[in-house]
Amino acid sequence: LFIASYLVIGGDILLIAGKNIIKGQVFDENFLMSIATIGAFLIGEYPEAIGVMLFYQIGEFFQELAVNKSRNSISELMDIRPDHANLKLSNGDISSVSPEEVGIGDIIVVKPGEKIPLDGVVVRGDSQIDTSALTGESVPRVVKERAEVLAGSINKTSLIEVKITKEFSESTVSKILELVENASNKKAPTEKFITKFARYYTPIVVILAILLAFLPPLAMGEDLYTWLYRGLSFLVVSCPCALVISIPLSF
Repeated sequence: LFIASYLVIGGDILLIAGKNIIKGQVFDENFLMSIATIGAFLIGEYPEAIGVMLFYQIGEFFQELAVNKSRNSISELMDIRPDHANLKLSNGDISSVSPEEVGIGDIIVVKPGEKIPLDGVVVRGDSQIDTSALTGESVPRVVKERAEVLAGSINKTSLIEVKITKEFSESTVSKILELVENASNKKAPTEKFITKFARYYTPIVVILAILLAFLPPLAMGEDLYTWLYRGLSFLVVSCPCALVISIPLSF
């Protein structure tokens, strides 16, 4: 029953660890979890082996939920990128152009339901704008002449004319999208430390466990079973489940 439960809960971890060993990537969290829980089985701690693997899988489950939520949020955020701007020409005509073609001081027209493509100041009209994609505020904001508006907001009720104060590359929406797109290439100091720490911690723990299990019997003639038990106990106790689960997400 214990073996069946263990395989159901941690079979995929064992499989991943085996594949990584074949690829030469031995000392990762899957290897650590596998060897620690197998060690618990060998010393007769069946509930502990299942429990360690179960808690690790629960941590992985919540991590996957967080990843999916983050991806959905990023997908929604990408939707705020404007695809055109209604540029008001000197003769009063309206021309649909790329936001990158609009310069500081130009006047654009934003119709109801359209995204505001660049940062600027309202010079004609009044309306309500939805800034939830930028600020999370669900209540529409009322804007009138001389009110500042941010790129990525959605005009809700009336036509407004906006005088541009920043080029598209410097607009709020561009800065947000740039941060999102570059986030996966940057690691927090804690993540860097944990990654570096884990690279050395796992092999050191495994080596110490092996030495603890076999050195006393070979060097001093101690009972092999007793020290094997202690070595495996050390391996199980040294398993840094909290550290493994705490590694930050990346995309």
